Amino acid sequence: MAVRGRHRRRQQSRINRASLTVTAGGAGLALPLVAAGTADAASADTWAKVAACESSGDWSINTGNGYYGGLQFKQSTWEAYGGGAYASRADLASKDQQIAVAEKVLDGQGPGAWPACSQKAGLTRGGPAPEAAPAPRPAKAPAATPTTTPQSKAGTAEMYTVVRGDTLSQIAEEQRVKGGWQRLYQANRERVGTDPDLIVPGQRLQLKPGAATPPKDRPAPRAKDRRGPEPTGKQAAEKAAAKAAEAKKAADAKKAAEAKKAEEARKAAAAKKAEEAKQAAAKKKAEEARKVSAPSSARFSSPVDAGTGTPYRASGSSWSKGYHTGVDFPVPTGTSVKAAASGTVVSAGWGGSYGYQVVIKHTDGKYSQYAHLSALTVRSGQSVQAGQRIARSGSTGNSSGPHLHFEVRTGPGFGSDIDPLAYLRGGGVKV
Repeated sequence: MAVRGRHRRRQQSRINRASLTVTAGGAGLALPLVAAGTADAASADTWAKVAACESSGDWSINTGNGYYGGLQFKQSTWEAYGGGAYASRADLASKDQQIAVAEKVLDGQGPGAWPACSQKAGLTRGGPAPEAAPAPRPAKAPAATPTTTPQSKAGTAEMYTVVRGDTLSQIAEEQRVKGGWQRLYQANRERVGTDPDLIVPGQRLQLKPGAATPPKDRPAPRAKDRRGPEPTGKQAAEKAAAKAAEAKKAADAKKAAEAKKAEEARKAAAAKKAEEAKQAAAKKKAEEARKVSAPSSARFSSPVDAGTGTPYRASGSSWSKGYHTGVDFPVPTGTSVKAAASGTVVSAGWGGSYGYQVVIKHTDGKYSQYAHLSALTVRSGQSVQAGQRIARSGSTGNSSGPHLHFEVRTGPGFGSDIDPLAYLRGGGVKV
């Protein structure tokens, strides 16, 4: 709960104020307790409603937030209003003892000491008195000694002694302190401490701060809000730990999601690879089946798409063996010349009377020759397939005009010729 409210306290006579004045250091005083049921008393039922709002009716609550008991007393308030005569903290005192101290706070600060819950519970000054609190244990406390320096008239006093219910803003207003409560606090910062809301009976305040500069950014002292206390070191640590745990939980969840996503991607890639391998195997199997079932024409090809001219074994003195060792295909210069069957090029270049030629060794051990070419598109050592273009026809070497001389041999050299058309037909070529 708050140390004090911002309401204006009841005006006291100079005699009453003087009787309440004590020496500096009043935070440690043991103030004499008065019986419950003052002019500002409230009913026990009303206090129960305040406690229900403040602490859910738990009169022994101590959550570690700096406020104690069912009515959530701050320790300084509990001590300043005589609670130490009952117990060291409010949560260690009984319900009736807490209400007895609360009556004093109500008398000194008004219902604004419980800013939210007083409105909900209907707590006001002047309500019906509660049942009398049990007598406190005997305490040997020195009687408060009135100050030897009485309060001077407003606006002229050099010093002021704090009495019960005072706030800096009230003192500055009543004593006409130039610069208001801020200047008053600045001049007495060493006496008051870091919290301008916390002044206790008996403190001596200097009323003429001189040239001290008042703080500009700090708001006027006000009643503390029990619903938003500054966190203690333990609370800050717990909050930081909870925040760290939440961050770790989020990081772990993100990491798990990424791992799951990566695993799904890996499985998808593996499935795709397996499907591709399956398709490749099926394609290979189909290709092998196609090769087996394909007609022989797929393994052999006519060297050119044309009819034949001079046949194989035609006799005449124009040929060194006395007969034609191959077969001619009359075609224009530049006609594509294709390999009759798959094999390896063993010769690609000038062949004397044959002009430019290509000789290919096939897998069955036979050789095919293509002569009088105008251009070559393969080279020695190159592998070729049946039907692949290897050259263009022409009329180089001993030639009477553009044509392709096609020859099949059992060996690489001249003189081992066999019937080329019979060879092609054996491979399924219709010529």
